[in-house]
Amino acid sequence: MRLMIAEDSVLLRAGLERLLTDAGHEIVASIGTADDLVRLALELAPDLSIIDVRMPPTFTDEGIRAAVQLRQQSPDTPVLVLSQYVEERYASELIANSTRGLGYLLKERVADVDDFLDAVRTVADGGTSLDPEVVAQIVVRSRKRDDLTQLTGREHDVLQLMAQGRSNSAIAGTLFVSEGSVEKHVSAIFAKLGLHPADSENRRVMAVLRYLES
Repeated sequence: MRLMIAEDSVLLRAGLERLLTDAGHEIVASIGTADDLVRLALELAPDLSIIDVRMPPTFTDEGIRAAVQLRQQSPDTPVLVLSQYVEERYASELIANSTRGLGYLLKERVADVDDFLDAVRTVADGGTSLDPEVVAQIVVRSRKRDDLTQLTGREHDVLQLMAQGRSNSAIAGTLFVSEGSVEKHVSAIFAKLGLHPADSENRRVMAVLRYLES
């Protein structure tokens, strides 16, 4: 197959080149920045683009943003993303658009050569190869969002004020309701978010974190 590699680490890039050429594949481009990634992928039309999440200049999310852009411009372009961690936002966006010809693996999986080469073939052939850790984190995040959809409008108001650091008394004054009513709303919020009294963490803090994550 004709493959393109976008990886800023010279050693890892060289290792991937050697591994893939030894497996009989052709490397049509091997780059260390995300600047020309989309343009090259569209021009060269490789059978698969292998892209690192973190690339220059900020080494944050340039690579995966380029992968999202590439898939938006050419949805049928097979892409295999490699990462040291799960970038939930963009991973979710990639998966939501289409899982055909899509892979997202943690870099530690590359050490298992046979499994990695299988993933390369699977994604290039239009299949899907998602790291179990990626799936787990996205599922957990989506469940948290689903929990919030169970809240009533008033419960959302209360949680929003909790996130601003307001006490129950201050929330009652803002919403023109009794403090007892606020306490009932707070208890309902804890129940719907699955935050039980036996939890070791401060439930109020955990509820606010769920709200901010959404």
